[in-house]
Amino acid sequence: MRNDLYITVERGEFEKGGKSVARNVEVTMHVVDSSGQILKDFISFGSGEPPASEYHSFVLYHNNGPRWSELLKLPIPVDKFRGAHIRCEFRHCSTKEKGEKKLFGFSFVPLMQENGRTLPDGTHELIVHKCEENTNLQDSSRYLKLPFSKGIFLGNNSQAVKTTKESFWITSFLCSTKLTQNGDMLDLLKWRTHPDKIAGCLSKLKEIDGSEIVKFLQDTLDTLFGILDENSQKYGSKVFDCLVHIINLLQDSKFHHFKPVMDTYIESHFAGALAYRDLIKVLKWHIDRVTEVELHEHIQEVLKAQEYIFKYIVQSRRLFSIATGGQNEEEFRCCIQELLMSVRFFLSQESKGANALSQLQAVFLSSFPSVYSELLKLFDVREVANLVHDALGSLPTVMHGDESLQAVKLQSIGKTVESHLYTNPDSRYILLPVVLHHLHMHLQEQKDLIMCARILSNIFCLIKKNSSEKSVLEEIDVIVNSLLDILLRTILEITSRPQPSGSAMRLQFQDVTGEFVSCLLSLLRQMTDRHYQQLLDSFSTKEDLRDFLLQIFTVFRILIRPEMFPKDWTVMRLVANNVIITTVLYLSDALRKNFLNENFDYKIWDSYFFLAVIFINQLCLQLEMFTPSKKKKVLEKYGDMRVTMGCEIFSMWQNLGEHKLHFIPALIGPFLEVTLIPQPDLRNVMIPIFHDMMDWEQRRSGNFKQVEAKLIDKLDSLMSEGKGDETYRELFNSILLKKIERETWRESGVSLIATVTRLMERLLDYRDCMKMGEVDGKKIGCTNFYKTELNKEEMYIRYIHKLYDLHLKAQNFTEAAYTLLLYDELLEWSDRPLREFLNYPMQTEWQRKEYLHLTIIQNFDRGKCWENGIILCRKIAEQYESYYDYRNLSKMRMMEASLYDKIMDQQRLEPEFFRVGFYGKKFPFFLRNKEFVCRGHDYERLEAFQQRMLNEFPHAIAMQHANQPDETIFQAEAQYLQIYAVTPIPENQEVLQRDGIPDNIKSFYKVNHIWRFRYDRPFHKGTKDKENEFKSLWVERTTLILVQSLPGISRWFEVEKREVVEMSPLENAIEVLENKNLQLRTLISQCQTRQMQNINPLTMCLNGVIDAAVNGGVARYQEAFFIKEYVLNHPEDGEKITRLRELMLEQAQILEFGLAVHEKFVPQDMRPLHKKLVDQFFVMKSSLGIQEFSACVQASPIHFPNGSPPVNRYSSSSLSSQASAEVSNITGQSESSDEVFNMQPSPSTSSLSSTHSASPNVTSSAPSSARASPLLSDKHKHSRDNSCLSPRERPCSAIYPTPSETSQTANSCFAKWNVTSVPHSTRDSIREAEELVGPVPTHSETRLAAKSPNLVPREAVNTTPSSWSLDSGKEARNTSESGKLISPPVPPRPAQTASPARHIATVSPSPAGRSPMKGSVQSFTPSPVEYHSSGLISNSPVLSGSYSSGISSLSRCSTSETSGFESQGSEQAVTVPSYSVSEEPVRKESKTPPPYSVYERTLKRPVPLPHSLSIPPATDPPALPPKPQLVRPNNLENSSRRTEQVPRPRPLPRKVSQL
Repeated sequence: MRNDLYITVERGEFEKGGKSVARNVEVTMHVVDSSGQILKDFISFGSGEPPASEYHSFVLYHNNGPRWSELLKLPIPVDKFRGAHIRCEFRHCSTKEKGEKKLFGFSFVPLMQENGRTLPDGTHELIVHKCEENTNLQDSSRYLKLPFSKGIFLGNNSQAVKTTKESFWITSFLCSTKLTQNGDMLDLLKWRTHPDKIAGCLSKLKEIDGSEIVKFLQDTLDTLFGILDENSQKYGSKVFDCLVHIINLLQDSKFHHFKPVMDTYIESHFAGALAYRDLIKVLKWHIDRVTEVELHEHIQEVLKAQEYIFKYIVQSRRLFSIATGGQNEEEFRCCIQELLMSVRFFLSQESKGANALSQLQAVFLSSFPSVYSELLKLFDVREVANLVHDALGSLPTVMHGDESLQAVKLQSIGKTVESHLYTNPDSRYILLPVVLHHLHMHLQEQKDLIMCARILSNIFCLIKKNSSEKSVLEEIDVIVNSLLDILLRTILEITSRPQPSGSAMRLQFQDVTGEFVSCLLSLLRQMTDRHYQQLLDSFSTKEDLRDFLLQIFTVFRILIRPEMFPKDWTVMRLVANNVIITTVLYLSDALRKNFLNENFDYKIWDSYFFLAVIFINQLCLQLEMFTPSKKKKVLEKYGDMRVTMGCEIFSMWQNLGEHKLHFIPALIGPFLEVTLIPQPDLRNVMIPIFHDMMDWEQRRSGNFKQVEAKLIDKLDSLMSEGKGDETYRELFNSILLKKIERETWRESGVSLIATVTRLMERLLDYRDCMKMGEVDGKKIGCTNFYKTELNKEEMYIRYIHKLYDLHLKAQNFTEAAYTLLLYDELLEWSDRPLREFLNYPMQTEWQRKEYLHLTIIQNFDRGKCWENGIILCRKIAEQYESYYDYRNLSKMRMMEASLYDKIMDQQRLEPEFFRVGFYGKKFPFFLRNKEFVCRGHDYERLEAFQQRMLNEFPHAIAMQHANQPDETIFQAEAQYLQIYAVTPIPENQEVLQRDGIPDNIKSFYKVNHIWRFRYDRPFHKGTKDKENEFKSLWVERTTLILVQSLPGISRWFEVEKREVVEMSPLENAIEVLENKNLQLRTLISQCQTRQMQNINPLTMCLNGVIDAAVNGGVARYQEAFFIKEYVLNHPEDGEKITRLRELMLEQAQILEFGLAVHEKFVPQDMRPLHKKLVDQFFVMKSSLGIQEFSACVQASPIHFPNGSPPVNRYSSSSLSSQASAEVSNITGQSESSDEVFNMQPSPSTSSLSSTHSASPNVTSSAPSSARASPLLSDKHKHSRDNSCLSPRERPCSAIYPTPSETSQTANSCFAKWNVTSVPHSTRDSIREAEELVGPVPTHSETRLAAKSPNLVPREAVNTTPSSWSLDSGKEARNTSESGKLISPPVPPRPAQTASPARHIATVSPSPAGRSPMKGSVQSFTPSPVEYHSSGLISNSPVLSGSYSSGISSLSRCSTSETSGFESQGSEQAVTVPSYSVSEEPVRKESKTPPPYSVYERTLKRPVPLPHSLSIPPATDPPALPPKPQLVRPNNLENSSRRTEQVPRPRPLPRKVSQL
């Protein structure tokens, strides 16, 4: 009980009181009881503050209208409330006299009136009564008779209130459960004192504020039922209305929390034992009059209150039964039956539209389920269930009525299912049919799906799966018969709808789908054999059964969708799959029994197989992806459901018989997808189906082309998605081969199986290399396979574009251009229309080929392969010209001109080439035990490439040597990488040998269209001479021949063949000197023509050769090969010894002229170094026994590119001045050398020094005691740092350039040596060698390789044949062998007369004043040599003095350092075998390749020019313009015409007509 009065002290208005200033007013408040005593501790100031007996306000200084607004709580007990009042005293607080407070007035207000009503809530203006300072207010009777508020008087006191302006305002609010301020409520509660006012009080109850009613809820209810017991005949209806009003009042959210108060009242305080009679009677009266419109509003209020009305009825009857011992029980049952009969009649009324009757029905249904629990207190469960069943069953079945009524009806059904009545099995069996009936109607109309799903969920929650109760099985029967069909249709409907756009609606949609799916799975999971049999037997016709099977198969396919359940709902997915496969096994029998033979139905069988396939392919069933523990648990509970379904597929397939032909080839792809799953049992079951398909296809059409085509198409798409493995390939091959052993079509079957197996092998390799990223050379395997074996042009083109996109992504623009060229070659310049394909629009063949040409040119441009772009520019320009499209022709010519400019102006880096061997079984199949050559990236050297490969294969072991691995390495369960740099051997030597061609042009032909690469490995044969290692130093030269030239459609190509030869120590020495002379000649020529930015390279090269004399120099060669013992033991080397002598003399001449050129251009600060070089040169000459060169020069003139003569005589004192003068004549200028060159340090030239003279690919073969080849003792083995044989750090050369193998015309220079200056021992050796060898023959034509018995192939090693794409060179061999060697795109060299050097034997050539760029120039050849075509020409690095014991003069240089001057073939001083220009295109020995070729070559490498790049020589200008003074011979045109007549090979017949 609560009784609190809240008072707010608001404000006051006071007079000055005769003073000049306003007062300082303080208010003091007391609570005074009826006896005048102040109530102690009944004033509360707030939470945490102790209660007080009086209140003192704060004081506002000099303010006659103060505002306080202070709230106080007065917790006055009810018994002291009557007669109590509040008194407020007002005092003036003086500022002069501290503590003095003078009383000048007071106000009061009573808390309760005489009639019992309390002080009304609100603001009250109280009268301020003036009084003297010493007035005694203890006697309250003296002022209580006075008026307390303006306009209010107490009793009959007629004393007028004196006019005053002073007032005091307070606000009151009473919070009490016992006291009221409402008079009507007081009259009702005191009805016994005024019996005549009962009717009026009952009528006024509805007008009383609800807060007053709920405060006195228990007292009010007692009053109502007291009146009902007093006179029910007179007041029964009014009491019922008041009770309905109070009940509905509690429905308001404002008073909803008072419902427990009423519940407590009914259970504990209600005592109306006879009330149920009147309540039933009045309620039935209202329900019977629902059709009367004027009562609808009142009846609606009654129906809203039916829950509590029934509670009062039931409680009243219980009280009556307790009091009377259960009398009148039948009477009560009859009353309830009559009441519910009225309800059934009321509910059965059909309403059209949203009228008042439908509203009443909706109101009743919304609260009717709450009555069930009350009825169960008096009746049996079955009785109540029957009553409810009859009531709900009376509802109209029309669904086109009021929508709101249908929703409420379904909600009532839902509440019924959720009620305690439905949980009982007995009552549930009675209620279930009527519930399912209404659900079926709503699902059929697709209305209120959310509520339907909720009801279904609640229904299935109550059915136990493992329950063996008969009632449960019967309930399943009822549900299956009523809902299974409509449930399937509902799921199909809601899953086929477009999902709502709103996120909330989409979530709600998904929730509904999940609810229905769960209900379906729950139903199917609890169905037994009997249920399935009854279900299948229930269909009267096969059409109905067919529709049902199609429907349920479709639903199952929907349930298998990945998006049906959240990703992490693995258990739910497994349960769903278990239910599905169980159901499918039951339905398979129906399929076999009803839809085979004459009743065969393709659609239903196709739906079945499609469902089975996607079931097996589900991601959640791929147990290989699970952890071992998770996989074990799944297998223990469900087994491998994929195998079960696979066995069912096989069984159903076997039952089809001749109807199998309907599914061939449609089911090949799906079944193939199933077999690719890595489950051995599943594969063993499913793969034999392909044999069956082949057999039936063979019976139908005599072949199985359809099976083959479908297998190939699907394999490509499926394996590119990551499916399949090597085990599958082997299993597929073995199972099918075993199956067809006894077939009559065995041979064609074996061919098909072999083709498919090879395709799988290539697809697996393709997938593996896609994972590896860098090993992109293997991506061409599928491309070539589709082209050469399967003739699948469309797939061939698709793989071309896949490879093209990969190259673009990796910025391999040259390779991308070569790749796209494959598609370009399939097209013709025709107007044939092409369909839309890949990213190409619908266009003519001419337009697509034009687009491809422009794209390829763009990629060649970005890849700096401008020469190839020029050829394509010419080709498309021809087309423009033939169509008179001069606008585009002009653009194309300008594009061609820009490419020429780029060749001359822009710098191109020469890439490195690396040989990589992959050994061991741990490598993928396409790499295993194979070797490749890779074109490195820009600026990528061996160390960077090696690190890249080791990063790509982190488990690989880098091999420490360059020897071929043995079988142990091949079969090891590991990964071994063998990496070393190799040197390209250019095929086109003509351009490189022609003088006057800029290095910018030559650089292209050095590293493009390369088929062959070389690697040299030094070793010692026999006893090693510690004093001079040259005596036993041999070189093993390995030539690698690729399946396709580099660059091509990949940066990698496999090695097809290996050729190994051995070079003797003497041959090695000859080659070292030839290369060094060539390097010196090139650097001197570049210095003369000012192609060098500074003179550092020449300076360091001269220093490396001349200064090496302190460490031995060429004297080591003299000691090794010019001694009598060697000459006697090797009589066959006479000509080679002579050649070595000539090269020594030639080197001396070159050095002498080089010093003269160096004198001219050397900066001033380098003069001391030049002087040192001159002095050391004379020491070197002296050690060689050379005094004068006059005779030598006459016999062997030196031909420099600019025609400069050599210096005939030199002395150390006059060398500089004489050389400077002669060089000035040569260069035609006399400027200071400091103006010519700006001397700067150049790190790139440091390799030419005596200690770092090797180029990036150079390793020394000179003698060394500190380093040795890999075949030497352990202390000379390679360290880990050069594990992959870095050329700079290898002890011996890995790469030797092939010089132009020439034999120089012998002269008398060697005989004219001044032997007196040579040491005695050396002098004797030389004389002995002369005596044994004889005089040097003049003008003899020698060829080193042809006449050397040691320089023969030791072995020709063919690499391991590959069954994968890299044997594409062999696969395409038939294509390329069909044509002859096409004329190379480099224009034929015009016939020239022999240079002056060919006719002058004793006179040095006179200086030529023109630039080498403006005409024919003479080659820099100190000694005449014979022209020949070398088989081992290369630009690789060579031996360097960096690893020798100081023999820097023997160092080799790469052709890249010599800018392409590999040989002097066409400009030698001896007669050269002449070749007609017209014969060059068909010369078999010519190795000049086209700028690019998309075909693999044959063993002899005839390289047909691709159709896209074939340019008629008769109409196109040459790639290189002829020299001005030379006239192009007429036979060039004839040769070109003959070359053009060679038929262009087509890669494959055109089969796809619209690509």
